[in-house]
Amino acid sequence: MMSRTVSSWILSSARNSIVLQGKGCFYSICIPNRNNIKWKLVFSKTRLHPSGSCNLDKTFFLKKAFRHTSTEEEQFSFQLSPSQINDILRAGELSHKILHLNGRNASSVLRFESNQLASNTPIEDRRSAATCLQTKGMMFGVFDGHAGSACAQAVSERLLHYIAVSLMSRQTLEEIELAVECMKPVLPILQWHKHPNDVEYREIASQYFENLRVYWQHLLDLDTEPGFSLEEAMICAFKRLDSDISLEVQAPQENELMRNVALQVAFSGATACVAHIDGVDLHVANTGDCRAILGVHEEDGTWSTLPLTRDHNAFDEFEIRRLKREHPRSEEKTLFVNDRLLGILMPSRAFGDVQLKWSKELQHSILENSCDIEALNIYQYVPPNYHTPPYLTAEPEVTYHKLRSKDKFLVIASDGLWEMLSNEKVVKLVAGHLTELNAQKPQLAFEKPVNLGYMHSLLLQRKNRGIASLDQNIATHLIRHAIGSNEYGEVDQEKLAAMLTLPEDLARMYRDDITVTVVYFNSETIENYYRNNE
Repeated sequence: MMSRTVSSWILSSARNSIVLQGKGCFYSICIPNRNNIKWKLVFSKTRLHPSGSCNLDKTFFLKKAFRHTSTEEEQFSFQLSPSQINDILRAGELSHKILHLNGRNASSVLRFESNQLASNTPIEDRRSAATCLQTKGMMFGVFDGHAGSACAQAVSERLLHYIAVSLMSRQTLEEIELAVECMKPVLPILQWHKHPNDVEYREIASQYFENLRVYWQHLLDLDTEPGFSLEEAMICAFKRLDSDISLEVQAPQENELMRNVALQVAFSGATACVAHIDGVDLHVANTGDCRAILGVHEEDGTWSTLPLTRDHNAFDEFEIRRLKREHPRSEEKTLFVNDRLLGILMPSRAFGDVQLKWSKELQHSILENSCDIEALNIYQYVPPNYHTPPYLTAEPEVTYHKLRSKDKFLVIASDGLWEMLSNEKVVKLVAGHLTELNAQKPQLAFEKPVNLGYMHSLLLQRKNRGIASLDQNIATHLIRHAIGSNEYGEVDQEKLAAMLTLPEDLARMYRDDITVTVVYFNSETIENYYRNNE
């Protein structure tokens, strides 16, 4: 049970706090109210979702079962048993091992492990993983939603398809288009690797498919072979999807459900980080403040970190200079206010968020002709100093890296992880976890004769390794340390229980939604590539 001192400190500090510590992907305005200052979280409440398609309560039902809903509840307690803590942390686990059918075409991806932990209710993060069926490679994406989950949901379902289509040859695109015209089965584009509780907008899947079809028809209309480079394909796909999100809400819709979803997607937002891995070629496209890093095992046995993205926000000099180039000098002092874009948004690149991209006139026109905006939880707010939109872009930065045998794993995560753990700490935890798992494997050779003293020594060694042996899934291990580590870098069970049981109205002040995907590379396959191409 958590001590009275710790629990009292958490409650009192949270109740009295007026600063969202490090968090800020949602819109916020500071509003005076009598003698107090309260934070109004614009767009922070749950969006309405199509019935039966986006109920995340069941996705994280274990977490919900132990969580308080308000700090005003009586008998407030942080009690959680170790098994309850594990049930909550493991509810979103996803693991997938890549099957190698033959040695010559072995994938450079050995396996991947992923997990999510909600702070918002429901969670606003999303993730995607898929194998490309009409082109080569695998893709992994992490999407951090703000102002609701609608935009992150749409982008997680659609973006990988847009990238895959951008990479297809003209012949493949023609075959797919002919199949659609003749109402024949269409070649599958992706093989998804999903968690059983991952949600989908099934009711509007046909609408999404039709807009994807318009995109590949556009590619077929080009005079030359589409054949984008991977970097070009990823940039084009990001920009095209964001454009479609904007156009879909402007198009006349007879179907009220589709109209409402389009509004929610466009007026919420999402950052995105997507990795494409094909053999030794790794491309990472990033828009916003999700992050991707490589864990590198150096020849001397040490581990190093190789960042593959940079955070797009007010703390990045390149982003500040980019925005200053795109807007008049008279706006230099108002582009970022309180380290937020126009004083509103933390990331400076994102999907959706049309209220930072459209003119005031277009915003008013769309919202005035819509149905019940209040019921859809769309907040009509035009920031001050809004003169020369767009202020926001979904165009990604793409990083290329040629994999080496010493590159052991890739970590992609939403900023909820990076707010808690540094790049170096994450690599250290993953590397330590790998060592831990290897040590847990059955040993083929024992000292002879095997006696009780020797076995007792082995058990003591395992016990001394502590909490690390709890998690088979590395993403769970990272989340456990992100929210439960003390100042010594060790997991504190009391702190962990407190962070998991904070009421919904306080949790967001202490931690964000966290989504993590870790991709392990097949060093043997990578070595064979270099051996065969010498």
